[in-house]
Amino acid sequence: MDRRRIFLVVAVIVALMGTALVFLYVRGADQRAENRFETVEVLRATQAIEAGESLDDAAAAGKIAMQPVVRDYLQQGYQTSLDPLAGQFASTAIYPGEQIIESKFDQEVEAEPALSIPKGTVAVSVNLTDPARVSGFVNPGTKVTIFYTGVPTDGDGISRMLLEEVQVIGVGSTSTTQKTTTNAEGEQTTEELPKTLMTIAVDKRDAEKVLYGAANGELAFGLLTDESDVEPGPGITGNTLFE
Repeated sequence: MDRRRIFLVVAVIVALMGTALVFLYVRGADQRAENRFETVEVLRATQAIEAGESLDDAAAAGKIAMQPVVRDYLQQGYQTSLDPLAGQFASTAIYPGEQIIESKFDQEVEAEPALSIPKGTVAVSVNLTDPARVSGFVNPGTKVTIFYTGVPTDGDGISRMLLEEVQVIGVGSTSTTQKTTTNAEGEQTTEELPKTLMTIAVDKRDAEKVLYGAANGELAFGLLTDESDVEPGPGITGNTLFE
């Protein structure tokens, strides 16, 4: 066999090998793409599950459902059935959309630490919207001033500081409430507003003020700093709003 024929045979072999390698690469790429977007039906939260809530109760309340998740985004310990975690309790809050995973459930519920209530005070809780709690910047341990907006029984509508300085000792769960407003044309608009349970430490007299204010008007927190000026004043009414 002359040299030219040998080169020709070698070239054909190399071409065949190259074609085979390209075929295998393309086939592997297709498989990788298929695996990347392949989904698996797993248990996910459809509503918030509170810490300490049992899996059984959450499932009975419709808070858990089978939903597809892309395989690449499966979390370790994901569940495809309720059976492995039956009778267990959520060890932390689980939010809508989260996967139900083994590490967030325990056989027993740990007792939550009691509130640390300063001596001489009582704990009082009020539900506040996001704007009324300074958009979520109020946390346990912070100091706030409390404002009241409403119509006292002996006067016109007013917005006024109710309590000068109050300590927040707890931030609880968030729920939603509906608020309906009516424009000048009589059209009504309803929106969902998140509300968070805020717990403060006050003495008996101030507790009465807070409870009355929450029941007969709206309360709002103002976040305090060491340089905040919260000297009591007469408040603002419709007659003094633009003074």
